[in-house]
Amino acid sequence: MARTAPPLHGTPPAARILIAGPSGTGKTTLARRAANLTGIPHTEIDALFHGPGWRPLPDFAARVERLSAQSAWITEWQYREHVGDLLAGRAQLLVHLDYAPHVHLTRLVLRTLRRRLRDEPLWADNREPPLRTFFTDPEHIVRWGWATRARIRRAVRTAAEAHPGLRTLVLSSPRQAEAWLRSLAGEGTQH
Repeated sequence: MARTAPPLHGTPPAARILIAGPSGTGKTTLARRAANLTGIPHTEIDALFHGPGWRPLPDFAARVERLSAQSAWITEWQYREHVGDLLAGRAQLLVHLDYAPHVHLTRLVLRTLRRRLRDEPLWADNREPPLRTFFTDPEHIVRWGWATRARIRRAVRTAAEAHPGLRTLVLSSPRQAEAWLRSLAGEGTQH
């Protein structure tokens, strides 16, 4: 897959945007900022997925079906094991946050620490587990974020090959993400 550098000058604006990347890269933050700049509604995919006790909500697939059937949306590309290729098949633009390992891990660790130390409520009032679980839980979010990096790269390549109409934008640094956001601001697109 060819890497596309931002911005995408001369291309029509996308109305259905997926943001991909491993946990902690800033998918949700980027999605929110893009939504604010474009007027395209953002739906946080984690809020559709997580119920109390971190259990998946039973109607998650139906919720994603309703979301993806809309004419304009921005969301994070996650939970492919639950909804398959549905979002990639309906998206117009797939933005992949493929940051250097040190950038990704720094962001992930700082976010995890902040959420835990502030006891921030997340979806369905779930909370980050105690920090010691990093050593005892093989699916701790920091371990999970690191382990899924290569898998997400493969999924992005596969989606680009499977959906020729899906534009793919790989952002290798926060600086590139900021440039992409500036390009959205310049489009002034309101959906």
